[in-house]
Amino acid sequence: MRIEELDWSDTEWGTISLRRRVDPVTSREVHEVKLDEDFLMSSQFTEGERELARLGLEAVTGDRLRVLVGGLGLGYTAWTAAADPRVAELVVIEALEPVIGWHRRELFDDTRGLAADPRVRLERDDFFDLVRSGRGGRPYDALLVDIDHAPDWLLRSDHGDFYTVPGLRAAGAMLVGGGVLALWSDEPPEPEFLDRLGVAFEHADAHVVTFPNPLTGGESTNTVYLGRGPR
Repeated sequence: MRIEELDWSDTEWGTISLRRRVDPVTSREVHEVKLDEDFLMSSQFTEGERELARLGLEAVTGDRLRVLVGGLGLGYTAWTAAADPRVAELVVIEALEPVIGWHRRELFDDTRGLAADPRVRLERDDFFDLVRSGRGGRPYDALLVDIDHAPDWLLRSDHGDFYTVPGLRAAGAMLVGGGVLALWSDEPPEPEFLDRLGVAFEHADAHVVTFPNPLTGGESTNTVYLGRGPR
């Protein structure tokens, strides 16, 4: 299996690299992102990232929506959100400059054109500090977050306060009255986190996203948490 390294950079989070290969099982071209030795994301499976945007925006009413995406990655969440004709402004917060550069260079066929969309702003910033500090600007209709692997499986320890009741309330303070926080997880629903989400929002639920996995011959799942109506 031939692996082509397209880019790598040393960052404050570690060494990030972008690789391309052809999967021997599906014969599909796959892009993969690693941070040091940790696999961050892959274009092999994108249903969870897409459903994060679909489910999050499905829960929002109204038009001319202002949406914030936390975590750019390969762009599937932001791309799906931008496909919703109600979205008038889409701000994508990404901590690592090389990731933004990949999209400006249009390296990905599936999400090509995202950076050029006049409704879209790709901004280098720390999403968690943005929430913590309350410097998000005008309120959003939806926050779509895909950064950590799960609420208890973090890329960095300083992300942990986001998943507490005060952290979730700070996220809610960035939303309009009927706004929605949608959060992706690579793990099954966690009752304790869902309870915390229910304290911070009027309605809290978890959606299990199921998709075929040709590598195992079975199915895999992700979870999308929704908090609606910040308290």
